[in-house]
Amino acid sequence: MQRLDEAQHPLDVAMVVIAALSWGTIGVAVGWLYRLTETNSLSIGFLRLLLSAPVLLITAHLLAGQQAFRIQPRHRWTLGLIGGAFAGYQVAYFAAIPYLGVAAAVLINICSVPIFTALLARAFLGERLRPATWPAIGGAVVGAGLLVGGAPQVESTIDLLIGTALALTAGFSYSLVVLGARLIAADYHPVVPVALSFTLGAILLLPAALSTGLVVNYPVQGWLVLIYLSIVPTAIAYALYVRGMRSVRATTAATITLLEPLGSALLAILLFGERFTTTGIVGAILLIAGIAVIARK
Repeated sequence: MQRLDEAQHPLDVAMVVIAALSWGTIGVAVGWLYRLTETNSLSIGFLRLLLSAPVLLITAHLLAGQQAFRIQPRHRWTLGLIGGAFAGYQVAYFAAIPYLGVAAAVLINICSVPIFTALLARAFLGERLRPATWPAIGGAVVGAGLLVGGAPQVESTIDLLIGTALALTAGFSYSLVVLGARLIAADYHPVVPVALSFTLGAILLLPAALSTGLVVNYPVQGWLVLIYLSIVPTAIAYALYVRGMRSVRATTAATITLLEPLGSALLAILLFGERFTTTGIVGAILLIAGIAVIARK
């Protein structure tokens, strides 16, 4: 176990920062795909998983060696849950973007994950929440409400409700991924559950993607974006994160990963001209502050 007084190597901290920033580009990249061609969340989610799986499997083999994929029978259902939840996360996350815009969808999705994770861990794993966590959760929920209400690019109340529901579904799905990974973390290299969840997720999404009309006629720029999604914020980012966590403390890493929604929102504002009203800005501040407290607790 890492001691609290161990020094955090600057290079390891930099690796975690780079990983968080690269994850923050996922929503923006998907937003570009929607602007480049007529597509849907099932197609984007499936193709991202399909293209990522081989890269992640190779990465897991390089980092974990021959033992990487010797799965214990008692963990098969847990890995199945992780794969199914990750597939659902991809689709719900990408589907929320056309309704809410990139910035709001990313903030609601990513920032809801610690809330759902804390509550589910309390309910199913018996983890106690510290007193400061409850007001942080309340503040984050209020902030989320103000945030979605302060996104002027949302065209109607129906779009607002659908987009928020999809973003929250994505957050809930990823919290299941987190809890599932936590249950088997002691027995596998950290990249192994990621590689297996992407692979299984692609298999699970294939029938749905085919039945709804799998979109593959992307322009060259679209395929480049898909390849980017499968390599940079996936295999490279997870490899850097795992490597950096050798000396980076968990509370530090949790704080650093807040760069993901912040970076994504900033890119959406700069590239797509998305804006928030004053109410939305206040909501975003409350949401991020609440998540910062939850992450550090």
